[in-house]
Amino acid sequence: MKKIISGKVREVYDLEDGRMVIVTTDRISAFDVILPTMITDKGKVLNALANFWFDYTKDIVKNHMISSDLKDMPAEFQKPEFEGRTILVKKLKMIPYEVIVRGYMFGSMYEAYKKGEPFLGHKFDKEYKEAEKLDEPIVTPSTKAAEGHDINVTLQYMKDDLGEELGTKIEQAALAIYKKCYEHAKANGIIIADTKFEFGLDENGELVLGDEVLTPDSSRFWDASKYEVGGSPASYDKQFVRDWLKANNLAGDPNIKEVPADVVAQTAAIYKECQTRICHNG
Repeated sequence: MKKIISGKVREVYDLEDGRMVIVTTDRISAFDVILPTMITDKGKVLNALANFWFDYTKDIVKNHMISSDLKDMPAEFQKPEFEGRTILVKKLKMIPYEVIVRGYMFGSMYEAYKKGEPFLGHKFDKEYKEAEKLDEPIVTPSTKAAEGHDINVTLQYMKDDLGEELGTKIEQAALAIYKKCYEHAKANGIIIADTKFEFGLDENGELVLGDEVLTPDSSRFWDASKYEVGGSPASYDKQFVRDWLKANNLAGDPNIKEVPADVVAQTAAIYKECQTRICHNG
């Protein structure tokens, strides 16, 4: 069995029959450095969330999931350490863009807006404060770079590259998934401020949702009970670890030795609460 990707968080194995096995580890990366300390059960949380959303959105667009049952996988994966963090998926021809959906005026978009500049082709006519909800969510793709950082591009750039029909199909699918999942999360006390999707094409050329979907690693999740406009809302993601790294002048330091047990425990609890809230009825 060929391991084809060892990413920041996931290990991907090619079964060489049109299927792959993806294992989500407990690794965590921050400021482009994989930290030396694992976050307890983080991989299981990410896997459970992605699987929940794949099922929840399959009426909008097909996804790559075949099975999350270890019995359906090669014998090498039928071991306790793979339980709850491993999925069998269809291999896709991946589209070379991350499709980012933004529902709130935040981050690099807010920085551009403050300067009065359009953001990746989007102009804003009304007044917005930081972290304010947009009238309508927008799609801003980025190219998937093999080396270095991804490059943000306009939606039209992606459509010109992929063809208007496929580009529009991707845009519509991304917005429909975001809107449906946003409502579910909001009803459970979490605001999905923005997220990124990855799509591929199956053997029939049909659009399929792949990779991970709507996890705290691929999205900005805010605690709805603490949300207010005009600042940076409390988030359900690796922000706790990032804040600790910054406070200790370790942000981006590749030689960091370990993350303290209390920081690990609190980060694990934040991830777990996110799963409990979103998946409680599914």
